[in-house]
Amino acid sequence: MQSTHSQIETAIKKKGRGKIISSNDFSAFGTNVTVRQTLSRLCKNGLILRLGEGIYLYPKIDKVLGLGVLYPSIDEIVKAIAKKDKARIVPTGVYALNRLGFSTQVPANAVYLTDGSPRRIKIGKGKGILFQHTAPKNLAFKSYLAMLITFALKAIKKDEVTQEHLDRLKYVLQQAPKEEVLQDIELMPAWIKKLIIKLYE
Repeated sequence: MQSTHSQIETAIKKKGRGKIISSNDFSAFGTNVTVRQTLSRLCKNGLILRLGEGIYLYPKIDKVLGLGVLYPSIDEIVKAIAKKDKARIVPTGVYALNRLGFSTQVPANAVYLTDGSPRRIKIGKGKGILFQHTAPKNLAFKSYLAMLITFALKAIKKDEVTQEHLDRLKYVLQQAPKEEVLQDIELMPAWIKKLIIKLYE
């Protein structure tokens, strides 16, 4: 019978390089403590990289151009963490604006709110993701788009919303059923609620 170490190492290699893995993926191979100790050893051996609490990367390595580790996108990492934590996660600030096309700026450090565990993820040099814990009621939206719009507009602030923002928002709203966004209208701040309703008129 293979050891826990061998089983986990084989399972990781089968997934293929570039995959984000979590300690939960290997629960069938041993206790939580044993799995984490094994993953820690595999980090020291250089097979995988630790991104954050219980989250690892079996990295792609670029040897042709000498770029080294090729990290997955922020979205891919966030989805993996949301799945592991069984948590809701939503981008805030500049990254929320970027996701909706309000800004072309791609921040080096993205900030997300979550009802899961707070943590910081490092992605290469000088880049990262910060997860800030928030009360579940702040993420009670049924529509991800409505939640994203709300946090993006909060980042812009009421007095700084331009016609360009409104034009972009109107386009974004047209990409989803009206009922989907309006079901969460009561969860939005009064000024955002008023703005959304006006754009639907």
